[in-house]
Amino acid sequence: MAAKFFIPAVNVLGQGALETAVTDIQSLGFKRALIVTDKPLCQLGMVAQLQDKLTTAAIGSVVFDGVQPNPTTANVEAGLALLQENECDFVISLGGGSPHDCAKGIALVASNGGSIRDYEGVDKSAKPQLPLVAINTTAGTASEMTRFCIITDEARHIKMAIVDKHTTPLLSVNDPHLMLAKPAGLTAATGMDALTHAIEAYVSIAANPITDACALKAVELISAFLPRAVAQGQDMEAREQMAYAQFLAGMAFNNASLGYVHAMAHQLGGFYDLPHGVCNAVLLPHVQRYNAQVAAARLADVARAMGVNTDGLTAAEGAEAAITAIEALATAVNIPANLSALGVKAEDIPTLASNALKDACGLTNPKQASHEEICGIFAAAL
Repeated sequence: MAAKFFIPAVNVLGQGALETAVTDIQSLGFKRALIVTDKPLCQLGMVAQLQDKLTTAAIGSVVFDGVQPNPTTANVEAGLALLQENECDFVISLGGGSPHDCAKGIALVASNGGSIRDYEGVDKSAKPQLPLVAINTTAGTASEMTRFCIITDEARHIKMAIVDKHTTPLLSVNDPHLMLAKPAGLTAATGMDALTHAIEAYVSIAANPITDACALKAVELISAFLPRAVAQGQDMEAREQMAYAQFLAGMAFNNASLGYVHAMAHQLGGFYDLPHGVCNAVLLPHVQRYNAQVAAARLADVARAMGVNTDGLTAAEGAEAAITAIEALATAVNIPANLSALGVKAEDIPTLASNALKDACGLTNPKQASHEEICGIFAAAL
């Protein structure tokens, strides 16, 4: 089967990336941006700094700062109304996965009409979204360069997975200077999200040699630099290497897709309004223990990328070594030990499992699960 590889047309990475990107935006001829972000970034002054740079480049802007940590259909609708009211000709997302996903939803509906609910699933849109420039401030979700958009439907209490080539940003920006101020907890959660992207992409049934190379290098970098980024937030080398790592993980999962960790984590986020990266981190070892039934050799590769010596180990033993290494890394960066610590209740598991089995991310998991098996994984993670 032929493989497709999706990535933004231009990606600017490393120190000084933001200044380079503003010049790139100016050359594209856009006149007025809707900046999609959240209130904390406004309070930190990052939005005002971006607006100043845009003004210098003769680009007007209006700010939508109403994005919630788990962006909702209402957020998309409010941002879209502001875009239309101000006749913006492109969108800039500033932040982590939440602003990026909300901006994708706004830009997609701006071009295609209807409601963001109409685009749940895979490639449901007819036309490219309004041009989107995604400026990243966290090292984790890779939403700044992917075709994935996760929006919470408040009415159904679920996270909708929108996987659509038309949501791919035009330009992505990863400047580690924008990541230095991120607190340890957010750094840990987003870093473990990136690790989950890499591992799920590597064991995916849609993996190929290109995604494999990206995934394993991402695992290697995250294992080496995430503890440093968490412990020493101003460590520029760690921040820059994590920016590259999460981008590599994004390249991997954007093209090989994901698995049951994300399918299950989306339900926890939608049902309990929990942080996505933390849910992924807690579920990751439990899902991989299930996947080891069919993907042990691949998980042994993950162990080696994490620095584990697997000489003399069987594939099954190598897989277990990978799971142990994942758990150790999560502990080292202070991820909660289980779902119970996040307030998840056993009586909700059957509903969570039913919704997880409908999530598009589960389609590429290496082993398809029954409802009972998904319930079992949730229970093991409690």
